[in-house]
Formats: sequence, structure tokens, C-alpha cells
Amino acid sequence: MTTHEDQPAAGLRTAPQEGAAGGRSGQPQGPPVGAVSGLPLPQGDGAERQLLEQWLDFQRATLAAKCAGLSDEQLRTASAPPSGLTLLGLVRHLTKVERHWFRFVFGEADSEPLYSSKDKPDGDFAVADADSGARTLAVWRQEVDRARRSAAARSLDDTGTSPWRPAWTNSLRWIHLHVIGEYARHNGHADLLRERIDGRTGF
Repeated sequence: MTTHEDQPAAGLRTAPQEGAAGGRSGQPQGPPVGAVSGLPLPQGDGAERQLLEQWLDFQRATLAAKCAGLSDEQLRTASAPPSGLTLLGLVRHLTKVERHWFRFVFGEADSEPLYSSKDKPDGDFAVADADSGARTLAVWRQEVDRARRSAAARSLDDTGTSPWRPAWTNSLRWIHLHVIGEYARHNGHADLLRERIDGRTGF
């Protein structure tokens, strides 16, 4: 089943297919970004907010692509000893990231942390046999939708403060940059996890 996360976000371009007009056999239509055919590519120019949102959507779509087509067992497969990192754990972690930075720091209702606590700060990475891919990804998509709505209601200069770090105030601009970096880091982990599971690379 195709979900909105598998579709290009509004205003984004998709990478050209092999042999398509403007693709590798036609005139170049901008710098290539690896082999990411089908993912939403950020524009080469544009307003600050537009580019921040497009790059974040690109990272979100990359995570979804890394998890696509895998069974629950595969999504729960750890990388290599001693690491217990899994794709499902990454999805849970980035769900927490979306919820925390786009909603919790602004004091929104129903934004208490998911999967972890002060006593278990890394609980989001701890995946149990009962955790399903469908449910975990559905919760992640819900948080992405709510994060988008939360961000849309604010300016890039609006600030929020994490209750856990009351002396640290962050603008929505900073939050976008931080969450893009968080996704980029963990999508690198997802690259290696997916390759180890079925050899697939280069989304």
C-alpha cells in the first residue's frame, strides 16, 4: 500500500528515471543526488523555509524507503554485535525526535515523550518481539504529520524550551536544522542496516 510518505512532498521534484527526458540520457536537470529515484529532491534554490522543509521531507522519505518491503523480523534485525541497533529502533527514535522538537518544546498538549523516559532515555531503541513494523511506522507518520502542522503555525523565529533543558531556548529554524541532522545521521545507520539485511543499497 502506498502512503503519503512514499509520495513526493508538495513542491519537491523526483529524481529522473533512467532514459527519461532530462535524465541520464537527456539534458541534465540539476545536480544528481545519488541513486534516489522516486524520492523528493530538494530544489536547488528557494526561500529559506521552503528549503528547510524540503530537506527535512527528503530525509523523512529516505527513512521510509530504507524500511520499505521488509518483514517485522527483518525490521527488528540488529546490525552487528555488540550493537543492538535496528531499523525499527531508528523509526521509534525518530518518532520521538519529531514529537519532542516540533511539539513538546512548544508545550503542546499530548506531546509527552514516546518510548523513553528520564529513567530509560534510550528506551526508544529497545525493540521487543511484539513491536510490529506497520504499527511503528504508522505512529511515526502520525508524528510527522503533527510536526508539519505544528511548524506551519509558527515562524522560523518562534522559540521553544525543552522542560529537560530549561536554560536552552531553540528557534524553529534551529529545530529544523537539528532534526535534518538527526535524520541524516541515522539514515546513514539505516543504509548499513538495510544492506546487511538484504543487500539493497542506493535508494
